This record gives sequence, C-alpha cells and structure tokens, in this order.
Amino acid sequence: MRIIGGRLKGRQICPPAGYNARPTTDFAREGLFNVLDNEYDFEGMTVLDLFGGTGAVAFEFASRGAGKVYSVEMARENATFIKTEAAKLGLDNVVMVRDNVFDFLTVCHEKFDIIFADPPYAMEGLETLPDKIFERNILYDGNYFVLEHGDEHSFISHPYFKKEKRYGRVHFSFFVK
Repeated sequence: MRIIGGRLKGRQICPPAGYNARPTTDFAREGLFNVLDNEYDFEGMTVLDLFGGTGAVAFEFASRGAGKVYSVEMARENATFIKTEAAKLGLDNVVMVRDNVFDFLTVCHEKFDIIFADPPYAMEGLETLPDKIFERNILYDGNYFVLEHGDEHSFISHPYFKKEKRYGRVHFSFFVK
C-alpha cells in the first residue's frame, strides 16, 4: 500500500504479516480521492475515519493537508500500528481513538467536514451507519459521509444518498444532508 497524493505521495504503508484488516485498495482509494479532490480543499479540514484498519485513508487525508484526522479503530494491534505509523510518517495531525465505532458515535460531540467509514463488509449493522451519523449531527450540512461497502448493500433509497462510485468490487456510497 502507498499514499496516493499530497506531501507524502508514494510513501509505503506496510502492515506486518497476518495483519487483521481489509485495506481499501490503492486503486479504490485513488478513485475516491479523485472524486473528493474535485469537490474539497482538504487544507485545515477535520476528518473522521471510522474503522481505521491500516490507517491508509486517514494518512491520505493527513498527507493532503487535513488539519486533524481522527481514526477510530477497536482492535488493539491495528490501533497501535496506526499510531506508530502516523508517528513514523510525521503525521501529528492524525489522532488515534481506540474504541468501538458504535460506542464512539454515542459520545462524540465534535463536528466534521468529512466522515469516512470502511467497516467489515459482512458486519452486522453496517446498513445503520448512515442513520447513526446523521442522527448524531456530527457532520457539517452539505458535506459528505462516505461509506465503503461491497455488492451486497445498496443505499440508493436512503434519504441522504447522493451517489455511488464503484471501483472493482469496492463501492463508495456518498451521503449529504
């Protein structure tokens, strides 16, 4: 895996063998950030990355100038990797939050410019994430909540659904209030 753009473009992210996460592919991340680059200037933004995994998406936002990127990850090993890798990359704007995403959402009071979530595709409750985000009012109106998911989910009928982009088997659903 590598960072696609920004000041750290080309830097490698190398989780250890046996790492328990399904990272967003470079191809899909590049597609996602091509969409976002056309609509946002990341400079100084506050971003929330739910289900941090390898940290690749958080690092991408931070590399492109986001002011603060919160990465929420429950697994201890993954959280430690994200924190360590952020330090190696000099990304002091990445804040690691070790918590269950659903628990975190109930106590979060910060507002974000963009929220990204990449849950396990087979996770029970994945389809409830858009409602949980919008019920908490933690995303600035008019800005994106982006949910990565597989073929088995469709959010076209959700009231805040705006569009979907597909990159191979990876789907990104964009929601706006």
